Amino acid sequence: MLDDAIRPTGAAGPTDRDTVATAPAGCLGMASADTCEPRDTFGLGRLLGFAADIADTPIAAISLLGGNREWLRGCASLPGLTDFAHARGACPHGIEADGAVIVHDALADPLRRTHAVVTGEAGIRFYAGVPLLGPKGDILGWLSVADRLPRAAFPGRARTRLKRLARIATERLEAGRAGAVRDHAHSFMGASQFAMLISDGVGTIRLANPACERMLGYEPGAMLGLNVRVIVPARFHGPHTAGMAAMVAGGTPRLAGKSVEVTAVKRDGTELPIELSLSSWRSEAGLAIGAVIRDSSERRNRDARLLRLAHQDPRSGLPNRNRVVEELGAIQAGGGEATVLALGVEGLRGANDSLGYAIGDALLEALSVRLTARLDAGALLARIQGDELAVLLPGRADPLAAQACAQALVSAFAEPIQVGDHPLHVGVAIGAALVPNHGSEAEEVLASADLALHQARRDGGRCFRLFEPAMRSAEAARRDLLDRLRIAVELGELELHYQPQVDIETGRICGSEALIRWRHPERGLLLPGEFLPAIEASVLALSVGWWTIDEACRQTAAWRASGLPAARVAVNLFGAQLRAGTLDAVVAEALERHGLAPADIEIEVTETTALRPDDTMLRPLRNLHASGVGIAFDDFGTGFASLSTLKNFPLTKLKIDRSFVRDLLTDPFDAAIVKGMLDIGRGLDLHVIAEGIKTAEQEAALRDMGCRLAQGFRYGKALEPHVFASRLAADAGHPAALPLADLRQAS
Repeated sequence: MLDDAIRPTGAAGPTDRDTVATAPAGCLGMASADTCEPRDTFGLGRLLGFAADIADTPIAAISLLGGNREWLRGCASLPGLTDFAHARGACPHGIEADGAVIVHDALADPLRRTHAVVTGEAGIRFYAGVPLLGPKGDILGWLSVADRLPRAAFPGRARTRLKRLARIATERLEAGRAGAVRDHAHSFMGASQFAMLISDGVGTIRLANPACERMLGYEPGAMLGLNVRVIVPARFHGPHTAGMAAMVAGGTPRLAGKSVEVTAVKRDGTELPIELSLSSWRSEAGLAIGAVIRDSSERRNRDARLLRLAHQDPRSGLPNRNRVVEELGAIQAGGGEATVLALGVEGLRGANDSLGYAIGDALLEALSVRLTARLDAGALLARIQGDELAVLLPGRADPLAAQACAQALVSAFAEPIQVGDHPLHVGVAIGAALVPNHGSEAEEVLASADLALHQARRDGGRCFRLFEPAMRSAEAARRDLLDRLRIAVELGELELHYQPQVDIETGRICGSEALIRWRHPERGLLLPGEFLPAIEASVLALSVGWWTIDEACRQTAAWRASGLPAARVAVNLFGAQLRAGTLDAVVAEALERHGLAPADIEIEVTETTALRPDDTMLRPLRNLHASGVGIAFDDFGTGFASLSTLKNFPLTKLKIDRSFVRDLLTDPFDAAIVKGMLDIGRGLDLHVIAEGIKTAEQEAALRDMGCRLAQGFRYGKALEPHVFASRLAADAGHPAALPLADLRQAS
């Protein structure tokens, strides 16, 4: 274009003596000026040569506003050339109507004669400059010619050709800027860790950066020219082609500006989950479509792990409460029916505490296998919390079916579970709730099943209870009671009363059983049945249990200090005290604190509590037994204990439950059971005491069977400490042959 349009005859561009240098960098992305390398940027050297030839001047320059960049010919430096062109002042000299600046003699120009390009080394006298106009008509800089000699005139033809050169220079500078931007864009895409791809309107890949090639398994440059369909799974070719056609037809891409999860095909044919962000634009070359692609495999795996954690118990691998809530919610939303069973596993916590969580987790896993084997295929077994499981039975809201399923699950607990060298005994209580009968929301249904479970536990465990609305009000009352009990403990309203235990042969008191009473400020003295179950099922059990041991020891020491023959006192335990694993230490500390011997106290363990012994429970009991503390098995025969239980427990005494004594005279089976227990006791060298004796006939029958120790209303109810002290005093003041009638009269 330059050769054909503006080159004057004989023009050859810059000579060997000419220098085209770039001044300071910073504008339009040109090369740095710190080196001031002689070079012909964007072909401007040739253009300056043409300008010098047109004007017949030794000096030509292109300078941008602000001195950001300058290209020179025939001069080493022209400082502030753009300022020279823009004459400051109210009446600028040399500016023509078309924007050109013509200065015939700079020394004659009052605004320019002191300028550095005039007074300095360059010594400019003549100057002609035409503006470089941007797309909006703004002045970007100047194309200038200059001479060290003044001139009387500057031909109009030369000025016209300079203006044409100025337009060409502007185009080249703009092209250079766009090229620099493209270079930066290419560099950015090449260095980016995100995969980027550009295709044209027919889907031909025009650019794929290295990250894209690596992600999809292509060699460098191998994707260029391929159709973008190669990375689209075949099953999506139809929608892809339709979308491309709509975009070519001028439609707005529905995915533009959005991030979507799709699947890409790699070079080897494997599929890869990706996150895709699309954009499109139109240029002279037509439609272009750009995509930023991210491999979402790791994020999907992470999300899947998080989803599993959100719906799976990490220790057992079973679904968790969230999963049950979601499944229940879906059933309720669809108007379906279901049954929820809440299983309270007894013994799991003890295994964790005594043997470690590894054994506890193995126990839970083995138990899960057992339970699953007894469930229908559609049932969902989940772990709700520590020792509580749940079973969701979709499609059934039948109380009989729920009971049948519960019985099958209870049978899974009949045999101990062998974990390594440990045969572990666990038990279960089960509560059930029905959908939609017992709750309109998932959490309400679970709460109903939990209330039924609490009732099953209060009823002794190893049983099934279906939710009843009354349980909810009972639970509220229980909570109120528990709140009041906390206050009672703090205020010291709980006290121990003592029921005599006597030797039938002599009639003398040989011991006592400490029983808790609550002296309520409004209701008076409350018996254990009104509040003890609430304590047993709460965190108060441990603190109240430890207080009971200490108080019994304190009272026994006080009686002994007053000269009374205080015999051994029996103290009942809560299950929490056995599970704590510190019973031996607490008892030993209480005995030492009150100056008592181990033989002065007896620990009573109920059969229900002792059904599933483990090291956490047995070790403290064995230690106490070895030290001389008595261990009594209370309520023997009322539960499920076997003779092997007696063998495993370090016992000193069996207590025959009152339910067998009550019908001893009328029921041959009860009489046989009592006789059998007495024989077992003698065979195992254990003391045996019968509870609940009310009549002389019952006492005589027991004496004939060989029973020596007795407890019951015939010998006195549980007495306040001072009343019991009077009984002890009376008992001590009479010979051993004191008639029982006189003893009863003293009570």
